[in-house]
Amino acid sequence: MLALMTEVKHNCEVLVVGAGPAGMAAACRAAEESSSVTVVDDNPNLGGQIWRQQHEHPHSSEASAWFEKIRASKLEYISNARVFQAIEPNVLLAETDLGVCEFRYSKLILAPGARERFLPFPGWTLPNVMGAGGLQALVKTGLPIEGKRVVVAGTGPLLLAVAAFLRQRKAEIVLIAEQTQSTKLLKFGIGLLGQHRKRSQALALRRELKGIRYVTDCWPIAAQGTDKLISVTLQHGRRLKSVTCDYLAYGYHLIPNLELPLLLGCELKENRVRVNVYQESSVPRVYCAGEVTGIGGLELSLVEGEIAGLSATGRDREATSLFPFRERQRHFARLLNQTFGLRKELKSLPRPDTIVCRCEDVPYETIRGYSSWREAKLQTRCGMGPCQGRICGGALQFLVDWDVDSTRPPVLPVRVESLIG
Repeated sequence: MLALMTEVKHNCEVLVVGAGPAGMAAACRAAEESSSVTVVDDNPNLGGQIWRQQHEHPHSSEASAWFEKIRASKLEYISNARVFQAIEPNVLLAETDLGVCEFRYSKLILAPGARERFLPFPGWTLPNVMGAGGLQALVKTGLPIEGKRVVVAGTGPLLLAVAAFLRQRKAEIVLIAEQTQSTKLLKFGIGLLGQHRKRSQALALRRELKGIRYVTDCWPIAAQGTDKLISVTLQHGRRLKSVTCDYLAYGYHLIPNLELPLLLGCELKENRVRVNVYQESSVPRVYCAGEVTGIGGLELSLVEGEIAGLSATGRDREATSLFPFRERQRHFARLLNQTFGLRKELKSLPRPDTIVCRCEDVPYETIRGYSSWREAKLQTRCGMGPCQGRICGGALQFLVDWDVDSTRPPVLPVRVESLIG
């Protein structure tokens, strides 16, 4: 049975941070061998962003199977728990609705997932300009979208999934603007020929989006409006075009949530956590799985979670049997990231007066006067607002090639009483 609980101090053999697909898979496999497995997540329910609100009525057989495995597992799930600090080896602190909970563990599996990457451009701070996944989440929680004109723009498969969802909710999708060149997309499609499941998913999405304009070599360069968005200017090849809309849902692929691994001292490689074949990081007994080890999609997250859960409970031989499937998924991940890599033209999106750090109102011209992320933080407060650099950090990593290397506790905004405690 799945137990819901919150307590001041908690001891477990295996602690899993993150309850998306990777965390769910890791917890399930670990619970097969260990009777002391705890999963913590800052959301009210399991599933992460990809299976958000599917815990009661999953939309796919795969999601249904994993939720059933979770329900049959002997593990504890603590919801609304925001892990924000490590106070000593093998001890993490999390803020819950009832106060601060101290987690002591023998093995730790980190599956914090990923977030959308936003690139600043003139007008991106206008109301109704928002992340593609963010708009989808708001609609799921009740935002009325029926009859609204929506432009979906940026890069990556998430754009198609969001557009299909919004269309199901009766939004009018004006167009989907993909910054990637058509030749790259063609190669990507050819690469899916050996991936039956992914090819089927792609074809199903295209059927759902039939009749909607899908424009390649196209991206937003400005948004117009006063109190709210009224139109978007798009760069399409060498031409400019203006489109009237009520919402702009945009995002430039995904970037891993690295704050907690960095806080624990995990080494990075190419902006992802470096792990060995058993998903163990450079910190002994700390395993990482899912998007935090590199953006690769659902199937890769699940198999990495399984390998981490098996390895954390001493079942290396079983974990080894999953290596071939993981390698096939990593091949797809490489293809995915090559296809939707950001084009150099996007580096010129912000103007000198474009706000880059929304929390602290720091313009781009101020940022350009410094040589590193750390120096810019010290002199301008860039990255020191409530989001703690989660928005501007990913943008500046691309725009000026800065490494975000100054993670400090708390890694999430928490109440003052939590820090005092």
